[in-house]
This record gives sequence, C-alpha cells and structure tokens, in this order.
Amino acid sequence: MAVQILKDYRLGDMTARYVTDEEKKQVGLVLLPAGIPVLAQAQKKEQVDALVQLKIAGDRYNEPYAMGNSMRNSETVRRLEYQKQDVRRNGDRLEIQTVLAASGSYQVTHHLVWKEGSRYLRICCTIENQGQEDLMLEMFESFSLSSISPYLDGDGHEQMFLHRIRSVWSQEGRPERIPLEDLQLEPSWAKYAVRCEKFGQVGSMPVNKFFPFAAVEDQQNQVFWGAQIAHNASWQMELYRRDDALAMSGGIADRDFGHWMKRVMPGQAFTTPEAIVSVAHTDSFDVFTARLTEAALEGLEQVPQTEKSLPMIFNEYCTTWGNPSDENISAILDCIKDKGFRYFVIDAGWYKQDGVPWDISMGDYEVSQALFPQGLKQTTDKIRAAGMIPGIWFEFENVGRASKAYQMEAHLLHKDGKPLTSYARRFFDMCDPWVEQYLTDKVIGTLNRYGFGYMKIDYNETIGAGCDGTESLGEGLRRNMEASKAFIEKVKREVPGIVLENCASGGHRLEPGMMSQMSMASFSDAHECEEIPVIAANLHWVIHPAQSQIWAVIRKEDSLQRIAYSIANTFLGRMCISGDVTQLSQEQWRMIDAGMEFYKKIAPMIRDGQSYHYGTQIKSTRHPKGWQALLRIGANGKAYIVIHLFEGDLPEQIRIPLPQGCPTKAAWIYSEKEENIECIDHCLLYQPKERKKALAVLLEQ
Repeated sequence: MAVQILKDYRLGDMTARYVTDEEKKQVGLVLLPAGIPVLAQAQKKEQVDALVQLKIAGDRYNEPYAMGNSMRNSETVRRLEYQKQDVRRNGDRLEIQTVLAASGSYQVTHHLVWKEGSRYLRICCTIENQGQEDLMLEMFESFSLSSISPYLDGDGHEQMFLHRIRSVWSQEGRPERIPLEDLQLEPSWAKYAVRCEKFGQVGSMPVNKFFPFAAVEDQQNQVFWGAQIAHNASWQMELYRRDDALAMSGGIADRDFGHWMKRVMPGQAFTTPEAIVSVAHTDSFDVFTARLTEAALEGLEQVPQTEKSLPMIFNEYCTTWGNPSDENISAILDCIKDKGFRYFVIDAGWYKQDGVPWDISMGDYEVSQALFPQGLKQTTDKIRAAGMIPGIWFEFENVGRASKAYQMEAHLLHKDGKPLTSYARRFFDMCDPWVEQYLTDKVIGTLNRYGFGYMKIDYNETIGAGCDGTESLGEGLRRNMEASKAFIEKVKREVPGIVLENCASGGHRLEPGMMSQMSMASFSDAHECEEIPVIAANLHWVIHPAQSQIWAVIRKEDSLQRIAYSIANTFLGRMCISGDVTQLSQEQWRMIDAGMEFYKKIAPMIRDGQSYHYGTQIKSTRHPKGWQALLRIGANGKAYIVIHLFEGDLPEQIRIPLPQGCPTKAAWIYSEKEENIECIDHCLLYQPKERKKALAVLLEQ
C-alpha cells in the first residue's frame, strides 16, 4: 500500500510527519529537519511502519524468522486501527496524542510532547485494557521512528551508519560508528524476512554495557536521527528493516531480551518510560547529540539555588580512602576552608564499626563512635563553620554481607525463592513499606539530624535480570527501580534544598530519568587515571557537562605538569577535588588555585554551550596515544578549549578550526608554564612539546 501523509506538525526546526496507509489503519511517525523536502520517497519500496510497537502474549509474530529476533510489528500491532489525533497545549508545551484501538480489546495512545524553543521531543505510549480479559504484554516500546532515511533512493546503501556509545566500569563513553551493512541491515532481494539489530542492557545499572542511546546518520544528506531512553532498569534499542525503509525503536527490554512481561487487567492502563528523540540537518555528531542532552536543562531548572553557578566540590574519599573521621576532616578543613569550595562530601566509611570492613557493611548506617567520638553533628558543624555545605555518602538500595541488614531476608529481593545475592551484596525490596520506613529513618533521618545539604547516592551492584514477586523477573526489576526513584523524590520532599549526586560505581546510572532527579553525577570511577579526559570528553555526547562531576585527585608527589593535567580534566564538567591536600606545597596550591579561578570563569559556558571534539582517534582508552581537544562555545560570547597530550607521536603543530561565531582572542591560558597560542584565520595553533600534558585556553572576542 502507498504511504500517505496524515498530518505534518512544525515543531521548532523539526517536522513531525504522521503517515498512514491507503485505508488509514496504520500510522507511522517520520521525523524530518524542517524545511528540507523529501525528494526520494517515491523511489522507495516501503510500507507504513507503526509508531507504536507492542506485543501481547499469544499473538502472532511478524513475518519469517522474527521469533527470538524481534517482536516488532506483531499481530498486536496489526490489529490496531487509527481513531483520532488530538493536539493539546499547556503553557509552553504542545502534546500530540495519536489514538489507535483494537476494537473491544485495547487502546493505545502515542504521546509526543514538544517544549517551545527546544530541539528535542519526548515520546511515550499508554495502553488501556478495554476488554474483559487480562492482557499480558511481552513487549511495549517507548518510541518508534519509521522511514530513516527518506532522502536516499532505495535502501541507501553505503550511506547510513549506526552510532552508539559503549560503557564498562571506569571506561564509560566509547563511541562506535558502524555501517548498516556491517550489521546486515540491508533488505533482501525479495524484501522478505526480518532484519534487526537489537542491543541494550539487562539489570539495574542501565549504563553497564551501552548508554541507552542510538543515532542513525545519513552521511550523504547530513541528517541524524537519534534517541535516549529514560529508564533505570533493563532497556533495548532496535534497528529494524523489512524493505527499503529503516525503522528505529526502543524502550523497556522485552521478554526475549529482558525477561519482561506485564499484566494489564481490565480497566487498567500502563505507560512506557519516556524517550527523548530528535532529528537534525548537520554533519556534526557533536551538534546532534547536544540536542538530546539539552533536555537535562529542564531538570537543572529545578535544582537548589546553590547549584545555579555550578560550584566546586571537595570529596575526601581519595584523601582518607574510606576512613573519614572528625580528626582528619578537621585537618582537611584547615587547608581548604578559604579555597571557594561549596560542598564538602563525607564519602563511604563513616558508618564503619570496629573489626568490620566498610566496603561490605553498608545497610546499617550507624555512625562510627571510633571515627566520630563526639558525634557526627560536631563534624558537620565544623564544615558549615568553614563556609561549606556538608554532604554524605549512602548506598541505600543495597546491603553488604557484613551488615545486620544482610540478614533481614524478609525485606530483601528474592530470585527463585532465595535472597538475590551477588559476591558481596543483597538488595532491599524497595516496594516493601517496611523498607521505605527503615530507609526514611536511616537516610532521611540522618540527613536532617546532622544538617546535611548534599547526598551522594552510590550503587555498586546490579540486580541482573530481575526478581520474584510479579508476573516476570523483568517486571519485578522495573517495579523495584520505580520504587527507588520514588524514594529519591521522598528525600527531596523531606529534606528541602538537598543537592543530590547520582553515582553507581562511577557512571553506571547515567540515564536521562535518574539524571533528571539529580543535580549532577559521578562521571566515572577513573579517579586518578590518565584516561580521565578521554572519558570525560566522550560523555558530552550522552550527558550534559553541567551534570558531569569530574575528579582531580592531587598527590603530594605530583609535578606541576601533572597537577595542571588533573585540574584541566575538571574543565570538561563539574570540578571535584580530592587527594593529599594537607601535604601540598605552596607552589602546588598556586597551580590548583589558578585552575579553580579558571573553572569559575568557564562555569557559565559549561552550563550553556556547545561542545566540539578534535584530535587523533583514541584506540586504547587505558593507554591513550596522540592528542585530544574539546572546544566549548558558550552563549555568553566566550569559549574555552581544553587540550590533552598523551603518549605516542604528536604533530609539529596542532591546528584546531574555530567554528563560525567562536571568539578568537586567547584571553587566559591555564598551564604550568608559559605557552605560545595563536589564533589565525579562525584556527587555534599550538606547537606541542611534552607528552602527558594539558592546557586550557579561555577565548574572548
């Protein structure tokens, strides 16, 4: 059947095109850069690919070889028929609701929301059971885009690429750009048999393999389509093809991939997690991904007032290594009280009991009398007297094997009837009212009792496929993680003004949903590594740098060059300092102080700006070679660039093109020595002479 246009909506610089078939049964969604006509559509062999993708247990799969591969376009979808489309306005938000129904059984509403002036869309779907029998969902995705790319003739061979971002512990953010042919996403000669590349992550660490992100690039026409999934549990992305048109969808990991099934009883409804989606006419991956991470600014509008200027953090973890005490904190405060830090974070170990390792005893959270003999209040009072807001570490969703809480089996998650146990941890059942009250007393009570204004929320193990208690392991996982998010909201209600840091073994929960609840996140656990700038720069593609807390751990034996390298890392996000601060020389402190002043100058650009990556391709994250530069152009008419030099061969001259509108005057250079930086013909020129070195340049008009 021929594809017909149902309705076009202009949404800023994007067009949402709803398409349908000749009988107006199925409806698809095509996103286009506004003002760019589709010329090649008539030369494609394609069918309408539905804008909602779900499957009910027992329904037929789609076409040959789909089972175990993809649940898209199942009988559940083919039963749906277009009913109506409503447009609703609420302040600066416009919502397009597309309603489809399988008569007498179920109705699905596709929600597309655009905030005026934004460069992204928010999409989710709702199913309502209008029948007399339970519906057992085994797949229900948040979004689905069809006809990618409509600008290319036929199947667009050799012009289309998948972008995704891989992640493992302490090496988050590794990019991939893969030709669709390498994924065998070409249609067959007969337009027969499903082609699908499904990827994602299973468990409660949503960034423990890939970031919940995907983008498709039409290289010839310089157009990108992409999405992020806002979900703190198992998720999936799918690239799908059966004809000339490519489709992309994603959401909760389905029954095949994530062991997920969901019962929706008569009269009930269920809504998917949200997807953040965009399209752009650009040849720059940097420019496109900034459209998605821009969505974080909505959450940053709600953070406490103290966060507006992106103030600096001191965390004592790499100073005391899990042994914080009133004595050593007092000594640290004497050294840093006039340095301009806004937060002082007491990290893990404050609850350590005699003879019990701190790293396996989380869960009881009783203040250590040995470490704080006069009580914790005395220490937090000292932090406030030094002009800083006290912060504290909790890992409240997990319990360590040496804790009393580890034995509270009735209140822990189970799998196959047994407590769900990793090598060192078990997990609280966050849906259990007893657990909520326990954590209210232990966490919220501690925050209020001692006057904490900052909480670092850590999470150092994954639940895996899921847990008992519901219709499927995956649904048990989803419900438990929803309850975790609800408890975080309770913390925010009962501790007004609290600043929250999202940490999960560093960066394993950097997904848009949890990021929207927090002020910032730990970018990684790579606290002292040479690869820090590689990770930190790459994360600009998937989280907003204003939320990316980057550590500079300073050691007493560090040279000035090494200190400048570490401090420059923090210019790629939020500055956090730790290390041997009580043992540094005046010369070392001068290097740090200069970096802190530089950070204050660039903070407005971190919050509101556009990043551009330059440099050699880094093959080994652990052993980087070559050089890297990140330019960030602010909305305030200024810009800055951070250059890192690694091992290996370096060019005689580094030449960095400055985009149109970028200032070209080097107003301040942060380095351990005098540097010769020139800006000629809209290029920044620098002659590198050392390796394992960094410098930063503030640019003004």
